[in-house]
Order: sequence, then C-alpha cells, then structure tokens
Amino acid sequence: MSEPQDRPLERTRLESADLGAAWERNAESWLAWARTPGHDSYWLFHRDLFLQLLPPPGRRTLDLGCGEGRLSRDLKALGHDVVGVDAAETLLAAGRTADPALQLHVADATTLPFGDASFDLVVAFMSLQDMEDLRGAVREAARVLERGGRFCLAIVHPFNSAGRFQGDEPTSHFVVEGSHLAESYYADSLVRGGLEMEFVSAHRPLEAYAEALADAGFLVERLREPSLPDHAIQRPRGRRWQRLPLFLHVRALKR
Repeated sequence: MSEPQDRPLERTRLESADLGAAWERNAESWLAWARTPGHDSYWLFHRDLFLQLLPPPGRRTLDLGCGEGRLSRDLKALGHDVVGVDAAETLLAAGRTADPALQLHVADATTLPFGDASFDLVVAFMSLQDMEDLRGAVREAARVLERGGRFCLAIVHPFNSAGRFQGDEPTSHFVVEGSHLAESYYADSLVRGGLEMEFVSAHRPLEAYAEALADAGFLVERLREPSLPDHAIQRPRGRRWQRLPLFLHVRALKR
C-alpha cells in the first residue's frame, strides 16, 4: 500500500468531543508521528524553547499528560527524576517499552495518585488543551507541588486555535470566524511525510488559563509566545507563523 499524499492542516469545528477517547483512538498514529525524529515542531524547535523555561533539575519532576514519554525521556537525560502520568493506556504502554526504568502511571490529571507536595516541578507540555477539566488539572498540579515549586506549561496558543489563515502566503490574513472568547472543540487533521494524524482539542481563551492558575494559587513568572525560527520552516507556508504565535509557554510559581 502506498503512503498517503501530504495534505496541509484542515481544521474542523466540533459541537462536542471526548478528548481522552480521541487520544486513545489516534494512539498508533501518534506513536509514528511523535517518534519520527525531525518530523514535527517538537524536534525542530519547540522542545528546546520549552526547556529554556524550566528550572534546573531538582527533587522530583512530574510530566503531566506525558503521552508516549518523549519529553519524559529527554528530561531524564537532563538529570530530572521524572514521573509521568497520562490517561491513554496505549501511549503509556509504548512509553514503558521505550524506557522500562521510567515511572509512568495511568491516571486522570484531576485525581493524581501522589501525596501533597510530592514534586518541586510539574510540566504540562502540550497537554492541557486536551484535558476536559482544565481547572481540576491545574488544582491537582498545585496540590502535588511543594510551596515554591514551579508549574511549566505549553499549549496551543489560544489565538491560533481561535482562527485560521485564509491562504498560504506569508502575508495571508488570519481570520477568527467565530469567537475567541467562547470555549469550543476542534479537530486538526493533516498528512506530512506520509504520516497521517488527527488532533482533537479544546479551544479556550487566554483568560481561562490565567484564571485557572490564579485560582489554584499560582503566580505567573514568565509568559512567552515563541516565534517560528527560520531553521524550522520546512515549507513556504510556514512563514505565516512568523507573524503569529503557534504556542504559548508559561512558568508559574506556587505561592
């Protein structure tokens, strides 16, 4: 069977979605996608920019929504004592195979199997937009963090998930057809390098994340909107994203 032809990202707005079921359904596709070096933004630039936000390795690090564990493995290589949690059993099984020494647990982000103040760092790399109960997940992150610990997160930038470009040119207009302020669901599907993937996520305005952090007792220390570096542009249409942020990075302190 021949490989599918590359297809640019297509976004579909959804009236409802089961975010957890979507990740389990797309698990095998994600394993191929995530584990092809140089294939996606993680390898090209996103991981390295996110790591700049993190404090040095400390007592214990929780990777919240770790998936198949690629960030957990990289954090371990940098000296972190890492524990990972995710609700997708297929992805965790693959993570255990990749590194049997890693501590990986099947768990809901709103009911973590750890005691209070068990960690001094929690990271949520590209996972919070795929969790149904954002506020519950942030409250649990605060509970398992010690006072003075950090919560570092990366998400699809809310401006990105609210709209879309009208064309492929670097100067294409970016249009929000619905509401940036209203929460909603969407599915992004694409084929790149012969690999097909669907991402099902929740769009939330920036205020939703800021209020969840504040209500859980966090103080935002850093907020970054990383631009797409030249070396990460693989196709001409990528230059559109040098005008608008793909992602949002936040480092917050537990008071």
